[in-house]
Amino acid sequence: MERRSYDWFEKRRRTKGLELAHEQITKAFDTVTLLHKAMKSFSEGNFADAKKHILNLYKAEEEVDKLRTDVFTELSKGAALVADYREDLLHLVKRLDTLADHTKDAARCLQMLGNSKIPDELCQKTVFMTGKLVEAALALRSGIEKISSNGAEAIAEAHKVEAFEHDLDEEYLNAKTLFVKYGAEINCGAMVIFDDLVEFIEHAADMCADTADYIVILSSRE
Repeated sequence: MERRSYDWFEKRRRTKGLELAHEQITKAFDTVTLLHKAMKSFSEGNFADAKKHILNLYKAEEEVDKLRTDVFTELSKGAALVADYREDLLHLVKRLDTLADHTKDAARCLQMLGNSKIPDELCQKTVFMTGKLVEAALALRSGIEKISSNGAEAIAEAHKVEAFEHDLDEEYLNAKTLFVKYGAEINCGAMVIFDDLVEFIEHAADMCADTADYIVILSSRE
């Protein structure tokens, strides 16, 4: 009876941890969609809308930070989960937090660019990248939702994340190539900031793929 009670407690703690992780990926997904909206607005010359999306992104990123703390607190209560499961779940939420950090850093670059003139072709490449980042984050969210209910589908969603990350990585290289093409047309300071912007988007995509690895591990443990 004591063992059954402990099993129930552990299952409840595990479920609560996953619920908080799901809430965290929802907020992290918000940061990604807001970055995409901001990038689209910037590319269209609508700098006021871009700034609005960026400020909303900052708020969402703060909530991701808070949820990470909530998950850590939840998993430290009372009896410990199976050590491997707990560590894998903690790794997952840490990576969700880092994903939001990279997205915030990209937004900061966009904010610093202000109303700088960036060639349309380069802007469109970057809009494509943020669009792929949205698709990767959406698959990531779907995978986390299914860890407990359908491990096979969760793993399938994790593999989708990897495919989206691959597509984004190819476009990242194409965007870098355009820096040579348009180097003479862009202010040096704006070029440096835009280069950082593209880098942070690529880092966010890499973090999506890293997080997806833990979806596979956690789904296999269920």
